[in-house]
Amino acid sequence: MNQLRKLVSQTAIYGLSSIVGRFLNYLLVPLYTYTFSTGEYGVVSEFYAYAGFLAVVLVLGLETGYFRFRQNAEFDTQAIYGSALGFLSLFNVIFFCAVLIWRQALADWLHYPQHPEYLLCFAGILAIDASTALPFAKLRAEHRAWRFAGIKLAEIFITIALNLFFLVLCPKLLAAWPESPLAAYYHPQQGVAYIFLANLLASIIKFLLLLPEFRGIRLRPAPGILRPMLGYSLPMVIIGFAGMVNEMLDRAILKLLLPYDLATNLKMLGIYGACYKLSILMSLFVQAFRYAGEPFFFSYAGRADAKHAYALVMQYFVIAGIFIFLLVSLCLDFFQYFIGAEFRAGLGVVPILLLANLCLGIYINLSVWYKLSYRTGLGAWVALAGAGLTIGLNIILIPRWGYLGSAWATLACYGFMMCVSWLLGRHYYPIDYPLGKISFYLLLALGLYFGKQYLQQQQAWNVWLCASLGLTLYLLVVLVLDIRPLLKRRHSA
Repeated sequence: MNQLRKLVSQTAIYGLSSIVGRFLNYLLVPLYTYTFSTGEYGVVSEFYAYAGFLAVVLVLGLETGYFRFRQNAEFDTQAIYGSALGFLSLFNVIFFCAVLIWRQALADWLHYPQHPEYLLCFAGILAIDASTALPFAKLRAEHRAWRFAGIKLAEIFITIALNLFFLVLCPKLLAAWPESPLAAYYHPQQGVAYIFLANLLASIIKFLLLLPEFRGIRLRPAPGILRPMLGYSLPMVIIGFAGMVNEMLDRAILKLLLPYDLATNLKMLGIYGACYKLSILMSLFVQAFRYAGEPFFFSYAGRADAKHAYALVMQYFVIAGIFIFLLVSLCLDFFQYFIGAEFRAGLGVVPILLLANLCLGIYINLSVWYKLSYRTGLGAWVALAGAGLTIGLNIILIPRWGYLGSAWATLACYGFMMCVSWLLGRHYYPIDYPLGKISFYLLLALGLYFGKQYLQQQQAWNVWLCASLGLTLYLLVVLVLDIRPLLKRRHSA
């Protein structure tokens, strides 16, 4: 139980940095949606979708490889870290140089011939972020959660400050003082490029803050370490890339598959991208759990009660995730004000995306089977199957249902991967998960959601009364079925 409490506390720290940081960053969404048109915001959504794919490739799966190999007494921890970090840094320098050389050709190919600077900014952001992935992994492995959280929050505060500087302060200064030296450097027509520039400068400062994690390390491959580590890690690239297909493909291809002109397609993409942000609480919870959970799963693997601990983690993860689903979906009339009125046409996708991300979190819990049994290749096939399903469903559903089809494709994919991973886990690393209780809570959540819809729309109940009743009922059920028995066991112990 001490280890489980440690997992909870570290998840809370990672979650604090992610939730507070992302929430502050999320406050930029109203700034963007009131500063730029839906089409311009569609450009932002599209480029960050591309960045999601490349970020997975550029890390080379070495985060997970580092966690796995540092548990192996056969290898020196510092040698493992230095070998992986040196190789990763070199790989990303080559990537940045390639984009620098061919930026105009890439901009033409993406239909942004007037803005090759978009490509250069993103190449810098991606190369820096990938190179700093291992220092962050090292902080997680060494349980230095507060330093991890501090640097993450610093990056986000700097990003926010720079966005406010470029998008709010500079235009006001230029309007008040047109002949100022600022006019030679600030060009309002660059538009969304200043969002990308703010991100790049924040990434550079983050790299500087992480320099202590680079010092004293021999950034060169140690004999017999890099090859087996890459053999373990590269299938994680396939898994991660397939995961990005599931998570980001819709925003990358919506403008190509929607049956309208390019300007309207970008507008629809902007609406979908803004509404996707309303599922951010679930995404943050899953991300915080992943940060703390991955080191926990590996460090706990050798214990006799490991499988029992993993089952408990799954149970309480689902309970917390369902609460987030109910909080956002039942109170959507409040959360909708976080985006501009022009973007609220897509609110119907939010409950679907919340459920999809909950399934993703369950899948991450279940993925312990292939990580601990050295079957990352088989795990890659599961992810690829999910990616294939995502691609097929998006191609079929987007022309018919628009961005709503993308949301249903995301849910279908994560639900499929969750089920397949559970079936394979029963064979390769069987864990006695409390399926009955998990299924009950999922059905209860759906019942409360549809019950709220019925009472609000058919019986004209007050929306806040419906939401409050639903959340209260869920918490009472959790209290009776899980919290009270847990407190009794602790008291008797």
